[in-house]
Amino acid sequence: MRSSLPKVLHPICGEPLLTHVLHALEGAGISRVIVVLGPGRDDVRAVLPESCTVVVQDTQRGTGDALLAADRCLGDVPILVVPGDTPLLTAAVFQSLMQEYQSEAAAAAVLTMCPPDPSGYGRVIRGADGTVLRIVEHRDASTEERAVGEVNVGAFVLPARLAIDLLSRQDAANAQGEVYLTDVVAGLCDLGRKVVAVPVGDHRVALGVNTRVELAEAQEHMRTRICTDWMLAGVTIEDPASTHIDAGVTLEPDVRLLPFTCLRGSTHVAARSEIGPGSTLVDTRVGPDCRVRHSYTDGAELEAGVQVGPFTYLRPEAHLAEGAKAGAFVEIKKSRVGRGSKVPHLSYIGDTTIGEGSNIGAGNITANFDGREKHRTVIGDNVRTGSDTVFVAPVRVDDGATIGAGSVVTKDVPAGALGIARARQRNILGYSSRAKAAHAGQAGPDTSAPREDADMGAPGEIPEDQGGSHD
Repeated sequence: MRSSLPKVLHPICGEPLLTHVLHALEGAGISRVIVVLGPGRDDVRAVLPESCTVVVQDTQRGTGDALLAADRCLGDVPILVVPGDTPLLTAAVFQSLMQEYQSEAAAAAVLTMCPPDPSGYGRVIRGADGTVLRIVEHRDASTEERAVGEVNVGAFVLPARLAIDLLSRQDAANAQGEVYLTDVVAGLCDLGRKVVAVPVGDHRVALGVNTRVELAEAQEHMRTRICTDWMLAGVTIEDPASTHIDAGVTLEPDVRLLPFTCLRGSTHVAARSEIGPGSTLVDTRVGPDCRVRHSYTDGAELEAGVQVGPFTYLRPEAHLAEGAKAGAFVEIKKSRVGRGSKVPHLSYIGDTTIGEGSNIGAGNITANFDGREKHRTVIGDNVRTGSDTVFVAPVRVDDGATIGAGSVVTKDVPAGALGIARARQRNILGYSSRAKAAHAGQAGPDTSAPREDADMGAPGEIPEDQGGSHD
């Protein structure tokens, strides 16, 4: 993998390779799992469920040696041995392998596949009756054996104690200098025991991951599988090829996903909601009948009927109540927008509570950080704020208040009041012509002091804050 990250921790569709394998084992009804770890084991251990037993293989001497490392944890029972880098194997595949083992009364069962190019895989050599005689690793195989198209996937059902006994007598006299788990197959046959092969129908299900290229191939196959499963469950996906859904995502019937949509983490989308095009939702809960267009949400919660976007960023703990709206070019963080309230355009709302039925004007900002600490803004029910307003937290605007456009609100606004916090406008007459003349190095037509318009105010104008200073 050419990576400092242990191979089995590389993610596909939102989960590490090993986690996909563990989920499949759980689905197959496996109640006890032993995980053999080598280098990077502390990182791998951190993602394992507490129910897993961990065994350490201090020196990696092959797959057989890995099983020997688990000797003290094994009883005298059949065991299912699987590799941790085959994330596409399913619970159904494991169940099929175990059922074939039981129905054939075999000593062991081997999962096999027939890939288009078997290079690098151990070849499965069968006898005339179809039973398995041995598995020969690619490096050790003859030209005739390499011509065999059926290969070992790496998953087995084995008799635990007998397998350990056979492996303990094996040496590492092979091309890789390792103890091969596959040597158990030949050892069982030498004892006259029956070994059966169980081929998978689609070789892609059994693909292992050893390079970044194979990682991408595995993700593409799993992404297609996930999209197919959701479409069969009643979700409309307009363009599956451009849609990414993580394994931990849940969707309800009649959800509609438009092209270039990406759903990650633990995201849940309820019935009749439409996501996309071009939207990414991470760990987000979406209620029914919502619409999210060209937006990015991370750790947000949307109740029923919420409208988001286009080009909106909902950060962690953004909570939009029923019927709320976060419109174009809006960013919301750690805030609640009440039922039916709207933040329609070009605004930043952070550390804020907005009540019901309020409308936040274009270009509003809640200035929540004083350089040392975050503070909250509280905006009540049925509040109307003018465009280009800044709320300098901590500040409160009570129910039914109105804020004049262009205000910088630093004091609480009582219920039903009009809050205006801005300087009085001044018009400097003749400014344009004098500025042009000065730029050209010429005297303007009027060199007297600048004149201001008489500031009488428009008829019916509401007075400015009388506490302010004026020239």
